[in-house]
Amino acid sequence: MKAKNTLYSILDLALVSQDQSLKQTFTNVLQLAQSAEDAGYTRYWLAEHHNSENIGSSATAVLIGYAAQGTKTMRIGSGGIMLPNHSPLIIAEQFGTLAALYPDRIDLGLGRAPGTDRETAEAIRSDFMVAAQDFPKEVEKIQQYFSVENAVAKVRATVAEGVEVPLYILGSSTDSAHLAAKKGLPYAFASHFATAYLGSALKIYREEFQPSEDLQKPYVMAGVNIIIADTDEEAERLSTSLIQLIVGLFTGKRAAVQPPTEMSNYYKEVMNNPQVHQMLKYSFIGSKATVKAQVKEFLAYTQADELIAVTNIYDINDRIKSYQLFAEIMQELNA
Repeated sequence: MKAKNTLYSILDLALVSQDQSLKQTFTNVLQLAQSAEDAGYTRYWLAEHHNSENIGSSATAVLIGYAAQGTKTMRIGSGGIMLPNHSPLIIAEQFGTLAALYPDRIDLGLGRAPGTDRETAEAIRSDFMVAAQDFPKEVEKIQQYFSVENAVAKVRATVAEGVEVPLYILGSSTDSAHLAAKKGLPYAFASHFATAYLGSALKIYREEFQPSEDLQKPYVMAGVNIIIADTDEEAERLSTSLIQLIVGLFTGKRAAVQPPTEMSNYYKEVMNNPQVHQMLKYSFIGSKATVKAQVKEFLAYTQADELIAVTNIYDINDRIKSYQLFAEIMQELNA
């Protein structure tokens, strides 16, 4: 184990469960954020996704403001804003406004992927592919709009100039590792679903890191799927909702999150499918004792500065309980 404390945070998709209204979904967002603040989480991030019946975080900046208004100290942000979907000027204005309303609490995580299918990406922005290829330049534009020096430019995001909004580079491949290292920015790797490149991406980021005004040494965040319950069997039962989500992802049937069922042979077969097995490599499912051992091993492997936990299950009360137990694990490992 590392000598220093490992921070722990939440990545949320504002999951829409079966027979649940959007209003209830957004109420759940606030309830989870408030519970996380009480449990000592460092930050609560919302991920931008579009055209998915089971994900409610499409208007990401709006939900970030909602969560920030209902909490007091925890950092709230994007994990991430998919920058090629947007004008950098508009994002700077949105997050500059959020940071003015909630000083020293807003994070801006930036990703390159569309967070949706190709047709929807083109509907969001017709030149998406060009913007995706220009991602490093688009990040530079964000940095420029937030700078004090931009006050003399012809194009300004006046609400962002000089405002403190830390930038994070999100990634699921080695490309993002090179960029985060070159810019001297913190790096959040999506190992909760993109498991294959975790080791190589972190190695590249740490070896190539160039200190900046923002960051003097590498800072790694790693995503993990976490489902904790009183027993291994109960956690496995809750995980069937996640398995159904993944099956829907592969089959194109992205229905609302389904209630859990018993861990049948069918679900076990799905879990053993090579693609699913690879995707869920860093999924820690079980009792508190079981997950604690898995998390300790993962930290020893990654030496991550911060874990960002994803708990995609049906019921908000089960999710809150799982996150509370994960907080206990992290506090014990940091003791």
